[in-house]
Amino acid sequence: MALCDNNSNNNAVDAFTAPFSSVGSKVSSSTLLRETVEKEATSTSASSSSSSEKFFFKNIMAANRAEIAVRIMRAATEMNAGTVGIYVNEDRYSQHRWGADRSFMLEKEDDATPISAYLDIAQIISIAKDADVDAIHPGYGFLSESPEFAQACEDADIAFVGPTVENLNRFADKTSARVAAINAGVPVVPGSDGALRTSEEVVEFVEGIGLPVIIKASMGGGGKGMRVVKRMEDLVSFFESASSEALASFGDGSVFIERFVDRPRHIEVQIIGDGTGNVVHLWERDCSIQRRHQKVIEMAPAFTLPMELRVQLQDYAVKLTSEAKYKNAGTVEFLVDSELRPYFIEVNPRIQVEHTVTEEVTGIDLVQAQMKIAAGATLEEAGLIQENISARYVNISSRFAIVTLLFYYLP
Repeated sequence: MALCDNNSNNNAVDAFTAPFSSVGSKVSSSTLLRETVEKEATSTSASSSSSSEKFFFKNIMAANRAEIAVRIMRAATEMNAGTVGIYVNEDRYSQHRWGADRSFMLEKEDDATPISAYLDIAQIISIAKDADVDAIHPGYGFLSESPEFAQACEDADIAFVGPTVENLNRFADKTSARVAAINAGVPVVPGSDGALRTSEEVVEFVEGIGLPVIIKASMGGGGKGMRVVKRMEDLVSFFESASSEALASFGDGSVFIERFVDRPRHIEVQIIGDGTGNVVHLWERDCSIQRRHQKVIEMAPAFTLPMELRVQLQDYAVKLTSEAKYKNAGTVEFLVDSELRPYFIEVNPRIQVEHTVTEEVTGIDLVQAQMKIAAGATLEEAGLIQENISARYVNISSRFAIVTLLFYYLP
């Protein structure tokens, strides 16, 4: 394990006081939080005044790489917390290594992939403990939806900047998320009730529901482990390739199957909760333009979406996550068919790549809001009050896909 000590930021911070009012956080909460602290201070004796101050983290680790790790470090630095990064040898020149106050190299076997090191829970926790880290932000991908990682953080007395272990067990697995949606009265696409693990199970189910169907990885996201099947002769081979891809990407090769909704709109609602059943939505994003199930263009708020349907989707998202006492940030995703019928498809229990679209539209810094919630703030203390959250602007984000001539004719 190698250490790169980029600078010596050892500032300990009292959360919900100076950091929130001095760093220009997009969450408009400084006045409310200052008033809260002042009221607490005047209602306690001088000997116990320190107990009224809100706790915040001294050192936050970004357990990820590249852009999202840099984003996490920026948010932590703006809140006067120290930052800790991790990297593999292949990433030694990456910005997330040098942007951290301190960075540590992950060890791996010579024949192991770089990805495997970022999935090494034991090693990451060990580094965090040695570096006096009191909070870990997992970013997206890698271990961001891992209940095991969240539990390991809890066991090490390190805050996990994300949903609870119970939330992850319910929503990281798309089959259990589907059950939760049904129980909450949220409409779902017809499909399998649980995970399918063998080709025999897949064939039997599809023969009953009929084609076309879409095979989806039970865990993870990002379009990996997804295949559309329109011919029975393709079913087994598509299942095997989807399962193999899911296993390599998420460590779980189980899949589930839904009826394929042709040319739908894909609408996702950004939510954040404080674990008490109090959840707010931060409006929605339209991510219907995709390539190989990967989002290419994101727009917020969703263009030409009827207001009645918009409100319905927002209410569904809040109801589902509120009943689960969801904590921290997440995204509830829906398909809308040609007749404007909505169907729940999944909850992404983490921050997403496209979170910046929502930040630009609402003026709310989602990553800092995550950190505040993880430190014990309620939504009100974090300045997240539904009546005050509005879509003030329109924002469009696009991703560029670099395709070599070798793959020119692939869709």
